[in-house]
Amino acid sequence: MSVPARPFEHDGIAFGCDYNPEQWTPDVWDEDIALMRDAGVDLVAINIFGWAHIEPRAGEYDFSRLDDIVERLHTAGIRINLGTGTASTPAWLTTAHPEILPVVEDGTRRYPGGRQAWCPSSPVYREAALALVDAVAARYGSHPAIALWHVSNELGCHNALCHCDESAGAFREWLRARYGTVAEVNRAWGTAFWSQTYYEWDEILTPRATLSSRNPGHVLDFHRFSSDALLEHYRAEAEVIRARSEVPITTNFMVTAHIENLDYWSWAGDMDIVANDHYLDHRLGDPRSELAFAADLSRGLGQGAPWILMEHSTGAVNWQPLNTPKAPGEMIRNSLTHVARGADGVCFFQWRASVQGSEKFHSAMLPHAGTDSAVWREVVELGGIVDRIGEIAGSRVESDVALLFSWESWWASQSETRPSQSLGYLDQVHASYRALHANGLTVDVVAPGADLSAYRLVVVPGLHLMTEADAAVLTAWIAAGGTALITFSTAIVDENDRVYTGGYAGPLREALGLHIEEFAPVAPGLALTLTDGSTARLWSERSRTTTAEVAASFTDGPAEGMPALTRNIWGDGTAHYLATLLSDADYRDLVARLSAEAGVAPAAPIRPAAGDLEIVRRRGEGASYLFVINHGETDVRVDSDGLDLVTGAEVAGGITVPAGAVRIIREEAAA
Repeated sequence: MSVPARPFEHDGIAFGCDYNPEQWTPDVWDEDIALMRDAGVDLVAINIFGWAHIEPRAGEYDFSRLDDIVERLHTAGIRINLGTGTASTPAWLTTAHPEILPVVEDGTRRYPGGRQAWCPSSPVYREAALALVDAVAARYGSHPAIALWHVSNELGCHNALCHCDESAGAFREWLRARYGTVAEVNRAWGTAFWSQTYYEWDEILTPRATLSSRNPGHVLDFHRFSSDALLEHYRAEAEVIRARSEVPITTNFMVTAHIENLDYWSWAGDMDIVANDHYLDHRLGDPRSELAFAADLSRGLGQGAPWILMEHSTGAVNWQPLNTPKAPGEMIRNSLTHVARGADGVCFFQWRASVQGSEKFHSAMLPHAGTDSAVWREVVELGGIVDRIGEIAGSRVESDVALLFSWESWWASQSETRPSQSLGYLDQVHASYRALHANGLTVDVVAPGADLSAYRLVVVPGLHLMTEADAAVLTAWIAAGGTALITFSTAIVDENDRVYTGGYAGPLREALGLHIEEFAPVAPGLALTLTDGSTARLWSERSRTTTAEVAASFTDGPAEGMPALTRNIWGDGTAHYLATLLSDADYRDLVARLSAEAGVAPAAPIRPAAGDLEIVRRRGEGASYLFVINHGETDVRVDSDGLDLVTGAEVAGGITVPAGAVRIIREEAAA
């Protein structure tokens, strides 16, 4: 998808928002549009939740208010990201057809009153939704204000896993297409266990709640089916739009810490441009690092092409246990971190803070306090910066480090009967990424099996599910001279969640030079010590080396005396294996050593070294752009020459970046 089928074209970096004019009267619309122009907003998403407003009764359409706001925005020179309006069902539809409401794993049906009250496999919902899409696309498909089509909204955020009878039937058809016969389903799921063998297709249900743990293969395939079912719905809406409009089409992904149900690697090729929603998650220990990871993964989904940040927040959200506002300057730093990592658009949810409804305490570009507020002043400041850096659009991020990530592995590793409930897949992924991030390294997040030839260092954190084919790509890359860090719980099962026998990490065993015999998880709160002085927690393994050398061993715990960190020469490269979860400081030091070994360094030298600094380079045809984002409380100096696009100052021999500031240096004259 390096060249989208319908490229999204925009003058510079898009600066925009979700707007919900249905919540306001037309006199407020005029005020909003004037303020949007003051802030530099040039892309506005509308009709995201418009179904009940434009189709108040089945088959009866009223576009008067939507026509009005479209024309007002167009007259003001603001381009439109037009939603299909299908994200949430109107009350008349669920009243007439309650069978479209989703069923959760305990078999109970969920009612309307929130959002996404629909089953992805419901033919009744699909018919009604596509009729709406056709009406909207027919009316606005050629309108000059429409810059982008926005299918539904955050597909699968709430309704990804439906267990109704329609879903069960669709699941069986999906299984039939994947496996062909019931016998092959039995083989893939290992149904010989616990007398679970099926003999007829109609015996197979969705994996609803049981009295005991469920079949892991059954659950894994249901995740795959559910992701595919929503993708099928996206494709159905997109097909209707394509028949009516030449404008590019996308939907907003949710590449973030708490959404796991969609395999976006399988979705990304259907997007004319990848778009993502991201919100700082203060339930995590390091939300800023997770923000950078999500941005790098969004870029990876587009094969390195620029993408759009469709939603993020100016301040607090409304759905976390403690909804923390952003510190002064943090919103600007967060926004430009996404741009540094490949975003060609920065948009917010939402424009004007709602005064009613579930999201009335969610922050907005125009807060409840109005324009006499720090948030508004920072929004205007950011809009000015985005306008000044427009030449960056279209450039790409430079990286020689890759991290392998897989939604399928996430699903497989979350089994109800896994060795430790205290440790999840994202714990490993985020720990590895934090160590890379703390060393100032720019990371491409890629799928297992991806071409690794552009990278010097590859990190593989806890990739529990790994096919033999994907393992062969990795080991061949190592043998060709690569340096890899592979962490525990990698390559434990194949694509059918079947354990590789003969020692864990089966298809990687020879490249690692290890014979891993037994997991030895560690209770929360208990510390482990390694012979090199490092500390670790939560996991250890009982293993012995075959050809690897031991870099550090456990000095205590259930794997005392056994390897904790190993190094194995494989062909012309090196495979390092980490059998535990290091403390953040020790993980950072390990990555520093391995990156030096691999010849990997930050985008530019920093004086003094600063853990609160992000430094990323984007390169275009005629110029390169160095982003320096100082999250810390100390000024730092970075070696660079060129022009600072933020301040307009010439840079020669280096630049001092004040605490809390962002500098973006054009290092070469634009062509």
